[in-house]
Amino acid sequence: MRPVLMKAAFVLTIATTILFAQKPAGPKSKGEAEAYNGVVAATDPAARIKAAEAFVDKYSDSELKAAVLFIEAYSYQQQNDYEKMIVYGERTLEADPKHYGAMLMMARAMAQRTREFDLDREEKLARAEKYAKTAMELLKDAPKPNPQVTDEQWADGKREYMAQAHQALGFAAAARKNFDGAISELKLAIEAVPDPVAMVRLAQVYDQAGKPDDALALLEKVMAVQDLHPAIRQFAQAERVRATQLKSAGAKPPSQQAPPEVQIQKK
Repeated sequence: MRPVLMKAAFVLTIATTILFAQKPAGPKSKGEAEAYNGVVAATDPAARIKAAEAFVDKYSDSELKAAVLFIEAYSYQQQNDYEKMIVYGERTLEADPKHYGAMLMMARAMAQRTREFDLDREEKLARAEKYAKTAMELLKDAPKPNPQVTDEQWADGKREYMAQAHQALGFAAAARKNFDGAISELKLAIEAVPDPVAMVRLAQVYDQAGKPDDALALLEKVMAVQDLHPAIRQFAQAERVRATQLKSAGAKPPSQQAPPEVQIQKK
């Protein structure tokens, strides 16, 4: 199995998702505002999905439609439902073709989940790269998506979004076994935001490229992270074993078999 690192480094909670959701000034009516607040107030992914569907059914022409669809796509991602996340990510782009949040969510997922022998492998990787690069261009001059966001928060948010774009490009390069390209992109992502999941993925690429010393040095940094998620620690340990074995074998690149998946349940 190829690696699927199911963790959004920046959008970890629904509160953050809502804060940075791209949406216009506000609803057109009290009922629309209440329906949107119902989506926001839902306490779990299933409830948010139900509230979002009700909102879109009743207010199909709302200027808040893209924001609601994005929250729904994110909620499906929380449930590890890749197919529906893609469906609602695409619907978000239909409502707002410049929604970089949806682009990045789908870019990372497509690049992570594309298998070597998928018949549509190149199509999916090309879409992932296009979404990532388009999002990067949009983010260069993107205004704050929400008046509640401070200038400092937005600067941090843009840096995180750009890191996600570099992750997607790195994952796509790794899927093509372009390890030099993958290393370059993932290093840019980590320099912007030292996300432990991206660090483990970069270590995996180092091992695939026959560079276990680089992998081991990076994994030591991951293992030193305080309050590291148990799933990340488990896979970092497993990758450290692989790197050690590879180094003992004389740094001969491993077979075409990809490292195991890393799946993390989001809050």
